[in-house]
Amino acid sequence: MEFQQMRYAIAVAEERNFTRAAQRCHVVQSALSHQIKALERELGTPLFARTSRRVEVTDAGAAFVASARESLAAAERAAADAVATTGEVRGTLSVGVIPTVTMIDLAAVLGHFHRSHPGVRIHMRGGGSDQFIAALATGDLDVAVLGLREDRVARAGVATRLLSAERLVAVVPDTHALATHPEVSLRDLAEEVFVDFPDGTPGRAQSDLAFAQAGLHRDVAFEAISSAFMLDLVAHGLVVSLLPRAAVEPRDGIAVVPVTDGPTRHEFLAWSALNPSPAARAFIDVASE
Repeated sequence: MEFQQMRYAIAVAEERNFTRAAQRCHVVQSALSHQIKALERELGTPLFARTSRRVEVTDAGAAFVASARESLAAAERAAADAVATTGEVRGTLSVGVIPTVTMIDLAAVLGHFHRSHPGVRIHMRGGGSDQFIAALATGDLDVAVLGLREDRVARAGVATRLLSAERLVAVVPDTHALATHPEVSLRDLAEEVFVDFPDGTPGRAQSDLAFAQAGLHRDVAFEAISSAFMLDLVAHGLVVSLLPRAAVEPRDGIAVVPVTDGPTRHEFLAWSALNPSPAARAFIDVASE
């Protein structure tokens, strides 16, 4: 059994199509199909159920592909570790990024990292902090930028470095009665209509908790995952919001007001503490400069 056959099987399983899998692997379809059939003969069981319209992964195929991914990842890690002894960093780096990264210029850091370590293939994916911290704990992600309450970041297998702790500010329409106030309290905002991140997300939880602890109810009538869209809604006079100051770019139609008893947002750089790869260690060094 060859690693190339494993790669072909993974591609077919993910693409559910031999033609697309061949294009992805940069081989002709007949060569890929031949290798898959040879692999199935060697294993003594079909990995894929083929019809004229689609390709389905069999139970045996699903089991094989899961183990093949682990084997390929282990082989790539072994090669990266070996090369790292010479001072060169290679392999892959998977980076998780939340929508509201404010305290690190991630594009600049990634650019610096790429120039310093061109042999590393970077994969970046968006998502939420809870999703990323779980992936870090299982080793499915190398590094991530997280926005979490400080009491929620502790997780076995995950190391963190605090990037910032900043109190959220109120963002209101510039025609709002509170727009000219030097500061406001949560009670001043309690009767307003809010836009916030979706219910249950870490970006929302800190504000929900602050109002609950103050014994106040608030009306979150609008939900969004983009702070830029939230600011659009504020500028059009529909809502108010609580956001990190660094996430609020100066623009017409809005005013920013400090909140005396507002929630604090913590932003962390986090990585897998279970023997991080050479690429992960190098990225952490670059991000810390």
